[in-house]
Amino acid sequence: MFRDGAGRRLGALRGEDVVDLGAVAADLLALIDQGDEGLARAAAVLERPEAAGAPVRRLADLELLAPLDPPRGNVVAIGRNYARHAQEAAAARGGQAEPGPPTVFTKAITTIAGPHADITVDRAISEQIDWEVELGVVIGRRGVNIAGEQALDHVFGYTVVNDVTARDIQAGWGGQFFKGKSLDGSCPSGPWVVTRDEVPEPQDLRLRLSVNGEVKQDATTRDMIYAVDRIISWVSVGMTLLPGAVIATGTPEGVGFARRPPEFLRPGDLVEAEVEGIGVLRNRVVAVGAAVAG
Repeated sequence: MFRDGAGRRLGALRGEDVVDLGAVAADLLALIDQGDEGLARAAAVLERPEAAGAPVRRLADLELLAPLDPPRGNVVAIGRNYARHAQEAAAARGGQAEPGPPTVFTKAITTIAGPHADITVDRAISEQIDWEVELGVVIGRRGVNIAGEQALDHVFGYTVVNDVTARDIQAGWGGQFFKGKSLDGSCPSGPWVVTRDEVPEPQDLRLRLSVNGEVKQDATTRDMIYAVDRIISWVSVGMTLLPGAVIATGTPEGVGFARRPPEFLRPGDLVEAEVEGIGVLRNRVVAVGAAVAG
């Protein structure tokens, strides 16, 4: 998704160009709802954009937006899905990681932010804003109680997510995962969605996150405790997954609160989160004043 004047437009990346797919669908969610027919129409426009009357723009000239804003429902997120991250988190809290099913929580739809949007820090609300690079899965087909061997058939594509977290709220308000992870704008995502056919093996992708050029997280999806297909199967138990839903599949080790001493984001920091073969989020941290309730 990109901004064209005052409006949002759907496009497809082709090299360094973006082909406008506005004639196919108004946005990515509408394209997902069209299923295979929509993808076929998009492919036809990409093959001959001139014949379809589709404008072609330079990627460098565009303001990229979050691909799904909002997604269909809260972002479904998975905690403690990388063994070393589970161990570092447990150690930081004075305990030991115990095996078990993945922790499932959600991030409010108001957390969604663009791939280059600012991450705002209000010290009156939180002084412990942390980072978490994650592989995001976009659901393309409705399903409930999905069998593991069929799970990837329900995937539309993949994106990059930074599960920005207010650790003091998460830990200090009675273990509030939802609240600590749902501050406005705390889920930069994008820069686009790569369709499933372009990612034949989601368990062989490198994840990296750096702050001001210093690498903080560097791992691969091979390190997941629960692979993408098992996550989809587990989340769908008794709960229908809808087309356009987003699942953040967990973060590897290297988060700020588990470091010694702990590290947190500060105004002026540049956070770059990358998933190999998908893309890079680049978000600047900026200070804001206390919000006024109303």
